[in-house]
Amino acid sequence: MQLLRRGDSGRAVVEIRTALRQFGLLPPTTPGIAEDHFDDVVEEAVRAFQQRRGLITDGIVGTATRRAMSEARWTLGDRMLALMISAPMSGDDVTMLQERLLELGFDPGRPGGVFDERTEAALRRFQREYGLVADGMCGPATLRSLRQLGRKVTGGRPHLLREQELLRQAGPRMRGKRIVIDPGHGGLDRGVSVNGIHECDLMWDLARRVVGRMSATGMEAMLSRREDTNPPEAERAAFANDAGADLVLSLHTDANRSMHAQGLATFHFGNGSGSTSTVGEALAGLIQRELLTRTAMVDCRTQSRTWELLRLTRMPAVRVEVGYLTNMGDKRKLLDPGFRDVVAEGVLVAVKRLYLLGQDDQPTGTFTFSDVLARELERGGAQAI
Repeated sequence: MQLLRRGDSGRAVVEIRTALRQFGLLPPTTPGIAEDHFDDVVEEAVRAFQQRRGLITDGIVGTATRRAMSEARWTLGDRMLALMISAPMSGDDVTMLQERLLELGFDPGRPGGVFDERTEAALRRFQREYGLVADGMCGPATLRSLRQLGRKVTGGRPHLLREQELLRQAGPRMRGKRIVIDPGHGGLDRGVSVNGIHECDLMWDLARRVVGRMSATGMEAMLSRREDTNPPEAERAAFANDAGADLVLSLHTDANRSMHAQGLATFHFGNGSGSTSTVGEALAGLIQRELLTRTAMVDCRTQSRTWELLRLTRMPAVRVEVGYLTNMGDKRKLLDPGFRDVVAEGVLVAVKRLYLLGQDDQPTGTFTFSDVLARELERGGAQAI
């Protein structure tokens, strides 16, 4: 799909301007201003929209930004909503439906704005309970009922409470928990490449190190792809969903035109308007703090995004950007197998901390792989007795 940026012109730019006006980010048509020209005012409006939607704020209209603009056009009631297997419906109206179902005590999963099988099942349950035709379609009659009924779940955002409760019920042990490790890129897509060093190779190696350590604790750790493949993010998310994973960790490195850009960042699902993954945010923060303490990398913070892998997974998912290959210092670290071991251990410890829920914990950076193994053996022995 064509990228649109400042300086471009054409019919596609007219459509972008129209959408930005609809979102209140551009003023009405101004005489003397070419509607088909992508100028600095349009770029700033695109940046504002991207920031609002949890996207990378680069001012460039690419696939993700176009998708988000298309989804933002819809509000609940604008159209009939139903499960479409070949091309699932997505939009803000789907998010509103999912949030409303959660408020009424029905579970469509995290409100990610995609009408999937879980959303349809929750809608059918609602329709059956309230005497409607249980066809799984959100039409006028269902919409009226959704708007007339009061909330059943109070005291917080229901999907956040549900995620937290599932984490509490999972218990502190690592054994038996299923985690998908997603090494970025792969196959013909090498990712960031600098002087013959490729992101996909480094992240494949790091992923194998993480999987090895997690498997040693009794976790069921799986890779989202083979070494020679590069599934799209939607397929990686579907793999995790089909596997019934408890967590997903996606591993990447970054790049920047400035060789001074460096550091570590972690990302979790969040759309900027209140829908977020609290457990994903907690795990992202634990990974960020653990790795910063162990590696002394620059802190590029924990941030929310609506990238497909974070949005389409039914379980908490975190993406880790381990340094910039375009920075000499970060590249030197990434090329060191010992550094990748440190990162793998830090990720494992962060996951363990997540399940400990603050109980019997240790200061950041002091918990080791050996400590995790010892605690797993202790808890296993205690349960056996």
